[in-house]
Amino acid sequence: MFQTQIITLPILPFGMVNAHLIRSEAGCILIDTGIPGSELKIGKVLAQYGLTFRDIKLIVVTHAHTDHAGSAVRLRELSGAPILAHQDDAAFYSRKEPMTYCTTSWVGKLFLKTPVPHEQYEGFLPDIMMNNGNAFNLLDFGVEGTVRHTGGHTPGSIAVELSSQDMMVGDLIASGILIGGVILKGRAIRPPFEDDPATVSRELIRMVEKGGQRFHMGHGGPLDARQVLRHAKALAKLGGNPCASVKCGHQHD
Repeated sequence: MFQTQIITLPILPFGMVNAHLIRSEAGCILIDTGIPGSELKIGKVLAQYGLTFRDIKLIVVTHAHTDHAGSAVRLRELSGAPILAHQDDAAFYSRKEPMTYCTTSWVGKLFLKTPVPHEQYEGFLPDIMMNNGNAFNLLDFGVEGTVRHTGGHTPGSIAVELSSQDMMVGDLIASGILIGGVILKGRAIRPPFEDDPATVSRELIRMVEKGGQRFHMGHGGPLDARQVLRHAKALAKLGGNPCASVKCGHQHD
């Protein structure tokens, strides 16, 4: 059995934007790449652990928002690692289609009016393209875990489920105040954007029932299973319509 270590890579202060590194004796898997230009911050954290970009063997991008996919191309160049992502976000990754956003609260509406969600990143084609219903085994990269398609946040959202009971869920859930936040980091909230709360609820409940204990996310966290389950049950009450009780916005390229 491979021993793994989860390393949080702070892209913005106060947990507002996180990437993560799964480290094992066989190498590292990078989960998300931050906003454009994040390679410098990621490189500094790697160096603190005696690692270099070349220790990254795989880059998993959980979805196509700029704070997760923004530095993917540059990190692929520096590491030589392939990018894994889902085909349902492929048109967003390649920049062929504008990203869409369904805001979940006044925070999301304000956030959408700032330049941050709309920051352009270099388009790319994932080297490993997941399809609906297919899971990707990470054992060849030295990690006991699986990448699964969840949808819910964006059409092509994916999550990494590790045998260590750690779940790397991107933006399926968030915590704290004001997107990651200074306080209440242990309390689950909806992220600023979310396509389908019913799908998110179903997937989070599935991961808890599968044995997930620690949930690592792009904004705030990590969260324990109790908080995730409480949040998932609350989401289920919103119903099954995409963008329930929210308004969709578009990124204009």
